[in-house]
Amino acid sequence: MKIQITRPDDWHLHIRDGEPMQDVVSFTAQQFSRAIIMPNLKPPITTVAAAHSYRERILAAVDPRYTFNPLMTIYLTDNTQAQEILKLKDSEHVVAVKYYPAGATTNSDDGVSNLKKTYDVLAAMEKHGIPLLIHGEVTDPDIDVFDREKFFIDRHLIALNRKFPKLKIVLEHITTQEAVDFILSTDKHLAATITPHHLLLNRNAMFIGGIRPHHYCLPILKREKHRKALIYAATSGNQKFFLGTDSAPHSKANKETHCGCAGIFSAHIALELYATVFEKANALNKLEGFCSFFGPDFYGLPRNSTTITLCKQNWEVPASLKFGEDELTPFFSKQQLSWKLQDMA
Repeated sequence: MKIQITRPDDWHLHIRDGEPMQDVVSFTAQQFSRAIIMPNLKPPITTVAAAHSYRERILAAVDPRYTFNPLMTIYLTDNTQAQEILKLKDSEHVVAVKYYPAGATTNSDDGVSNLKKTYDVLAAMEKHGIPLLIHGEVTDPDIDVFDREKFFIDRHLIALNRKFPKLKIVLEHITTQEAVDFILSTDKHLAATITPHHLLLNRNAMFIGGIRPHHYCLPILKREKHRKALIYAATSGNQKFFLGTDSAPHSKANKETHCGCAGIFSAHIALELYATVFEKANALNKLEGFCSFFGPDFYGLPRNSTTITLCKQNWEVPASLKFGEDELTPFFSKQQLSWKLQDMA
């Protein structure tokens, strides 16, 4: 059995920088035509000029067998100026602005401390049609970590949507029924990405047989009812939900430690994982829209003209992958998959 679909794009991706990036970026280039690149490096990518420079490093690291177009973002801070948005508007390769609440996730210490400080920037983005990509969690220490997304929607996102009703917003890597319901209740200016790991795992996966650091991510895995809500959204054919892996590589040493990093690396098998979810939901006929159509449609970009083929084939995911001077443990390490991407090279 084979499935052929329009070549997809990944609308949320982390690839780091330097030698580690060289070991992971081609996994994405093999599967996807384009990817939205997250700007949370050290130091963060806060200007259009820095984004262009990062893009050149990415292109130099990609296996030349693959055609790949990195779509860049800049990191929103309390000090971002509206003038930077004008530069972004005129850039072919920098397409969005990323909002991290300060301290919400990996390398987010430079994130926004108060959304009101960014209103001039958001007004410019709304005027020029620049999407705001949101890590939708509050960081208040008194809020349960499993409720941070819900509280962000209630406290901040509803008000933000009212203040800037035509601002294009992507609520990234949604994890809850509340997020699904909110996106469904809004107009065409709001959409959401969904990761493979949030479709495949609930929070029990972090604790089966002991602590499972390679299943720790932010936003954190949620209850089974929320996973089911995400599957419903992804497989519904609703164009407000589309693919975003949030693949985030960390070395094995930085995951298996007293304070392990948040992030799951899925770029090596992303399409195989989504196909697994859609097949189980009897929705393979909806896979192409979710993977290949709804993302570019929201961003106002052309759909890709080439195709990829997924084959029904049993195989085992590698136990580890090279990551700079270390190694990483990939998602589904040493587990069996029943779909495999046909190599395009």
